[in-house]
Amino acid sequence: MTSPIVIRVKKKRIIELLASGKRTDGRKPTDYRDIKIESGVIERAEGSARVLLGKTEVIVGVKISTGTPFPDVPDTGVLTVNAELVPLASPDFEPGPPGEDAVELARVVDRGIRESKAIDLKNLCVEPGKLVFVVFVDVYVLNHDGNLIDASAIAALAALINTKMFKYEVVDGEIVKKPGYTPLPMVNYPIAVTFAKIGDKILMDTDLDEEQVMDARLTMTLDKDGNVCAIQKGGGSGYFTKEEILDAIKTALEKTEELRKIVVKS
Repeated sequence: MTSPIVIRVKKKRIIELLASGKRTDGRKPTDYRDIKIESGVIERAEGSARVLLGKTEVIVGVKISTGTPFPDVPDTGVLTVNAELVPLASPDFEPGPPGEDAVELARVVDRGIRESKAIDLKNLCVEPGKLVFVVFVDVYVLNHDGNLIDASAIAALAALINTKMFKYEVVDGEIVKKPGYTPLPMVNYPIAVTFAKIGDKILMDTDLDEEQVMDARLTMTLDKDGNVCAIQKGGGSGYFTKEEILDAIKTALEKTEELRKIVVKS
């Protein structure tokens, strides 16, 4: 855990740089670090992707099994997202049950996929009320150098695009596998972008030093049509003004379109 004195010194230096229009690594406020996406990295998963966002590294695996639907949506498949902050990724991560940060990360990624209706879950119903496909999205953070939310959301989307389902037919209420595979029924491509407020400056894609000193964080997930489908405030007791949020939405529209092209092409 970084000491309060070190954080105060970091914050003073970062604010001084921002006042002159600079960041510690030379980027502009809305610049992202280099993004590298590698799909199909886990042989035994139905879909997978590894993302490097600067030095932040995340890998996502997708598994598909069968199960029963929720009673309130008997004709709809099930989506579940889990996140694990692997101890080797940061000295601040500890082994054991998921902590608050892991739970928040999983929920933000889940909400973006779910609220954008990225997957046609009704297409994953085998027999209403009895049998549906369940899509498990597992997020593993391998190296933490800031902005885990955006890196994880990008990796999750890339892994879902990469996912293949086996072909099947239903015989006497049972699933019988057939030769070949078919893509997961994807109908939307949500992208999450995170804004951090440090003093009176708003940044995107914070590295770890910037993240440690931010006053507040705001994540917006936009679908392929530019609709805001999820928002999450976190990262401290600071706040965003109405004007700052409206400006962030405008920036998010441009940035998500740019990032989506990178993910879809991968």
